[in-house]
Amino acid sequence: MEELQVMTELLGSGEDQELEGEFDRRATALEGRIHDLQLLLLLDEEYDESNAILSIHSGAGGHDSQDWAEMLLRMYLRWAEEKGFQTRILEITEDEEAGIKSATVLVTGEYAYGYLKTERGVHRLVRISPFDTAKRRHTSFASLNVSPELPDDVEIEIDPEDLRIDTYRSGGAGGQHVNMTDSAVRITHLPTGIVVSCQNERSQHMNRHSAMVVLRGRLYERMLQERQEQINAIQGEKKEIGWGSQIRSYVLHPYTMVKDHRTNLEKGNVQAVLDGDIDEFILSFLRFRKHHR
Repeated sequence: MEELQVMTELLGSGEDQELEGEFDRRATALEGRIHDLQLLLLLDEEYDESNAILSIHSGAGGHDSQDWAEMLLRMYLRWAEEKGFQTRILEITEDEEAGIKSATVLVTGEYAYGYLKTERGVHRLVRISPFDTAKRRHTSFASLNVSPELPDDVEIEIDPEDLRIDTYRSGGAGGQHVNMTDSAVRITHLPTGIVVSCQNERSQHMNRHSAMVVLRGRLYERMLQERQEQINAIQGEKKEIGWGSQIRSYVLHPYTMVKDHRTNLEKGNVQAVLDGDIDEFILSFLRFRKHHR
C-alpha cells in the first residue's frame, strides 16, 4: 500500500506509461491478496482447512441434466486449477449419449473444504436445450454434496456390520486399458442409505480405502445436517434451509444471469462463472453465514 501511495505521487507529477502499468499490476495484486485474506478470516469452522470431497449428481431431466452435471464438474475443476488445488476423480459414471450421471472428486489443498462447502445444494440451469430439435427452453437440475476429508484421528463410528460392500468391473477406454478385474468398489451404509463408490484407483484395496474416506466424510456431513435441523427446531425455524435446497440459478435464455438465491448476488457474465469464476459467490455466502451465526 505504501509503495502504491508513493507511485501515485510520482504519477501526479507527470505522465509515465511504464509507471502506470506497474501501478496497475501492483494494485491488482494487492486487491487479490486482500480478497484472499478476507476469505481466510471467514474460514474459521471445524475442518475448514481440510481437503474436500465433492460429489455431483444429475437430477431428473435425462440428457439435459446429465450434460449440466458435466458442466458443473468442469466449472469446479477449472476453479480448483485456478486456485492451485490438486484434483483426483475417484468415481465418474458417464452416460453413453451425453454428460454424466455422477462424479466424485477429491480436491486437495489448504481450505478446499472451507471454500467448497458454500457450494453444497441444488444448482439450476435454464437454457435452450441442445438436445431438443424444437429448440425449446429447458430447466435442468444437478445436486452438489461436499464433505471434508477427515484426519485419521477423527472418530466416526462405523460398524462393519452396517456395511454392504460390492465389487464390480471399472469402466475402461477400451483395448489394453479395459479393466479385466472387479476392482471398483461400492459401499452402502445400511442405516443411512448412503452409497459411495470408487473406481479410478489401481487396485480393489485402494478403491476400498478411498471409498471409506468418502463415507467418513459423508457421515460427518450428515451429522452436521442433523445438528442444524435440531437447532432449527429449537428456534422454531419455519423455512427449510436444507443442504439439498436450490441455491443458485444459471440462466442462459431468455437473458443471461447467475443468481445466488441465498445472498441475492447476481452476475451477468454466465460464461465466466461456468469457466470457474465463482469466488465472489463463495465470499458472499461466507459473509452471509458469518452474519447469521
